[in-house]
Amino acid sequence: MKLSHLVTASLLLGSLLVTAQAHNHKMKADIVDTAVAAGSFSTLVTAVKAADLVDTLKSAGPFTVFAPNDAAFAKIPAADLNALVADKAALTNVLTYHVVAGKVMAADVVKLTSAKTVQGQDLAIEVKDGKVYVNGAQVIATDIETSNGVIHVLDSVVMPK
Repeated sequence: MKLSHLVTASLLLGSLLVTAQAHNHKMKADIVDTAVAAGSFSTLVTAVKAADLVDTLKSAGPFTVFAPNDAAFAKIPAADLNALVADKAALTNVLTYHVVAGKVMAADVVKLTSAKTVQGQDLAIEVKDGKVYVNGAQVIATDIETSNGVIHVLDSVVMPK
């Protein structure tokens, strides 16, 4: 009888320790949840939802997202932005132009002159005066790691040709 109580107590204690460790070790959120939590990508998140790309950006990836923040989207005239969001095909074309397959950290981005997007076209990458530009948009924050890739923040929305 005592042995069964000891085994039960050991199993319970082991279960509690595993649960505590899992709770204390915070898992990284995926690209979408990270963007939502940041609070500065509400326009991008709205656009991703409108284009039905949420499931894709929550998938295993990995992806590198050159993410325009809300200030970047604010540079686009409201009528133009509303028209883009209303046109799912055009919106998907623009959004996937900001995504590169694979996890490309900033240290690797600066070694590139271009990167193939999941949309199919290349992004031009340039380093000038210690700053990194993607199709002329400045990278203003880098290496925001997620469970399925990395986010680099752009100060402008880049448009495919």
